[in-house]
Amino acid sequence: MVAYEMAPADASSPRRTQETANASQVADLSLADGKLFHNRKGKALEWPQPLAPLADTHGHLTAFWGHDPAVAVARAALAGVRLLVVPLDALTDCVPGAGADPDKDDEPPVPARTAGELLAFVDDVECRARALMGAYAQAGLVPPEFPGHSLLPGALGCAAPTPDFPLDLRVVAGVHPYGAAEFDAGCRARMEELLVSPRCVGVGEIGLDYTCDVPHDVQLACFREQLAIACEHDLPVELHIRDDRGDEACEAHADALALLREAGVPPRGCDLHCYTGDAPTMLPFAELGCHIAFGGAVTFKRSDAIREAAAACPDNLAVSETDCPYMAPVPLRGEEGEPAMVALSAACVADVREEALGVPRQTTYEALWRNALELFGL
Repeated sequence: MVAYEMAPADASSPRRTQETANASQVADLSLADGKLFHNRKGKALEWPQPLAPLADTHGHLTAFWGHDPAVAVARAALAGVRLLVVPLDALTDCVPGAGADPDKDDEPPVPARTAGELLAFVDDVECRARALMGAYAQAGLVPPEFPGHSLLPGALGCAAPTPDFPLDLRVVAGVHPYGAAEFDAGCRARMEELLVSPRCVGVGEIGLDYTCDVPHDVQLACFREQLAIACEHDLPVELHIRDDRGDEACEAHADALALLREAGVPPRGCDLHCYTGDAPTMLPFAELGCHIAFGGAVTFKRSDAIREAAAACPDNLAVSETDCPYMAPVPLRGEEGEPAMVALSAACVADVREEALGVPRQTTYEALWRNALELFGL
């Protein structure tokens, strides 16, 4: 198994001036030396070559401090990412100051945007990412090939993936539990407009977060309504479930599980995005058929419980993600995350399952890819 060591920087808060500067230099470094990943000192890092196409099932493009989203998407394609699912929030991505995260008081400013403008932003990011691939190719960086795997068809009306740019860029849309108290008719109308986009493959991220001051009953009501919306649109859901700090009873997970049992998991499925709990908390969700998404936290030195959950997760339910720009994996922990870093998280999951279960790494890579396609109906 690869030795995943703790980086000296604080793990999950890439909101520092120096880190932002580092992010803005990433493209220049790669163009200069033909290497994809570098540490904060600019030294090129070895990284695990993926054994199957990679899926980042949850990577934000609207929350970067330093990265250009188009550069991040181009770099993802170079890392082997062939599916990137971007969460769009019908509240916080459209209304300045709404649904603010109390733990992130230095989030980048959000412009006022309609749903149409938010979708146009995604279109522009993809267009600019495609235009960057030639310069990377001249530096010796090209997307890896995966024999036996066809390119995805792409969204209706959007440019299809090509060998030069094999990434399929999709979105999910919803309202985060931080914004539950502000989920009004106007917000729902924006969400509905996002959900009918050809790029849209799900509802999310939605759920419960008991670290914030939004009353639990308000969060539960918003969660319930958005589960119903997912059923109406025949879409899967991506769940954000976070317990209060120090809550050993895992109340948010217990309440989410109870609601899913009562209301039913949407027929198209769901996944627990950015899973950071233990195996006993995870397994009841898996029994309901929920996918479990593992991101950068699985690589952290003190994340033995998450790695145990990755080993215990049924092989048909595990998926990979980044939750970028948050929670960058080791050895880039503390940097601003980007979708390309899913290569590091997927490698860790493959290593864990090989060590704990004897499952070949190739098998895990194939399962992570297959499960993502199944979840989103691609």
